[in-house]
Amino acid sequence: MSMTRIVILANSWKNQHWCLAGIDLDTGKWVRPVTGLDDGRIRKADMKLGEYFPVLLDVLEIPLDSSGPDFGFESENRTILPGRWYQRGKLTPKDVFKYAKRPYCVLHNHKKYVNPKELQKKPFEKRVTLQLIQVSKFKVRDARRKSTEKPGWKGIISSGRRDIEVGITDPIFFDKLNKGHKPSSFCLLTMSLSMPYKPPDWSEDEDSVCWKLIAGVIELPKQ
Repeated sequence: MSMTRIVILANSWKNQHWCLAGIDLDTGKWVRPVTGLDDGRIRKADMKLGEYFPVLLDVLEIPLDSSGPDFGFESENRTILPGRWYQRGKLTPKDVFKYAKRPYCVLHNHKKYVNPKELQKKPFEKRVTLQLIQVSKFKVRDARRKSTEKPGWKGIISSGRRDIEVGITDPIFFDKLNKGHKPSSFCLLTMSLSMPYKPPDWSEDEDSVCWKLIAGVIELPKQ
């Protein structure tokens, strides 16, 4: 059985379940473990860690195949194989700094979404849908829907010298914001792309697109 050692940099909501992602510590490459469900989402029962639930910066050993379904645009996916998972300690923010980037554009362009067709034109290994970025002016906005009082939070980041608002799907950070937490402006953010989705208010001639999301937030002390 092939065990892969990953530092977890995203454990976020995905269609009422979870999306895990991190860096393979042996190769330095991004890995997104996926199941055979229609969007690859992971249920808690799929995480063979007993009662333990993984958090950011955990080092996990997971049985993974060498590849997985790419859903037409993702390059990092590897199918979860049967077998136990192991928690092998924890890293610090300093340990993962070497994987962080300060890109001019976050995930391919200056927009808050990427069209899958844009990714499909690239060589497979360039179809990047995960990225760890270092930011120094991170802000959040309460996007509560007044009609339902459903809490929502947007992160404000720079991409191509433009500010964009993107959804936050890191549940621990989301809960902290709901409780009044004021985040640090210095953070490491795991950026991810959603499955293709077309909002109801888009015109009929526009395609479903992959929305940029903040799937993991590691706050840093002021520098």
